[in-house]
Amino acid sequence: MLRSRRPLRALLPFLAAWVAVAGCSALPGVGGGGPRQEADTITVMAYNIRHGEGTDGEIDLRRIAAVIEDQDPDLVTLQEVDRRTDRVDGDDQARTLGSLTGMNHAFGAFMDYDDGEYGMAVLSRWPIVSVTNVRLPDGDEPRTALKVRVRSPETDQEIVLVGVHFYRTDDERLAQADRLVEDLADETRPVILAGDFNSLPGGDVIDRFSRDWNILSKGRDRLTFPSTDPQREIDYIMVRPSRRFYALEHTVLDEPLASDHRPLLAELIVRR
Repeated sequence: MLRSRRPLRALLPFLAAWVAVAGCSALPGVGGGGPRQEADTITVMAYNIRHGEGTDGEIDLRRIAAVIEDQDPDLVTLQEVDRRTDRVDGDDQARTLGSLTGMNHAFGAFMDYDDGEYGMAVLSRWPIVSVTNVRLPDGDEPRTALKVRVRSPETDQEIVLVGVHFYRTDDERLAQADRLVEDLADETRPVILAGDFNSLPGGDVIDRFSRDWNILSKGRDRLTFPSTDPQREIDYIMVRPSRRFYALEHTVLDEPLASDHRPLLAELIVRR
């Protein structure tokens, strides 16, 4: 059973307010004084859901929704999401998960598949300002990055959340990474990049992002795939610019049933 983050989440707005008022220099990347809140607290999840198919072979979005609700995130990037395909009986999975969790949703298609579409989704408790499905170089399958701009209901700060699912060979993934870096080069807002990179630490793709991004450390329990017996670290959450972010916690959740990937959870303070 996953440990719910709801009690901790309830304390985070008070921490952000204290940071704003006190100008706490002990928190890297967070500061500033004045009477108004100068920072947002935000919880981000990244989860490859394999179109809701669990390790028992059953397709059950209610299990995915329960994993999400137990952690009470503000933003979620979801990989391997179907829209109206035959294998999920015509379900619009992004819409269904939005309804089950009470969150706003956006979907970005990679390609037509099985009489529907296959791609990624984002869920957000913050209002969604804009959605862009950024075309990346094709690999063995077509690929995009789902770029969603959201606005804080507390500070009106806008943050860019980008979901990724790179595929398939090293060269293909590196080309996709280079194109995404190019697309985000002129972005001045804080950016959170999260998803399934299909790439190991120390490889060309992760090294490419390490030049410009803060790749959040997961600690010792860092392996994300497969969920039943994790052997590889291929899912990540990254942020940019580092001075705008302070990571309170970043963990891999021990969830072996709902999908073949373990979900990631990061609790962040984002400075205005």
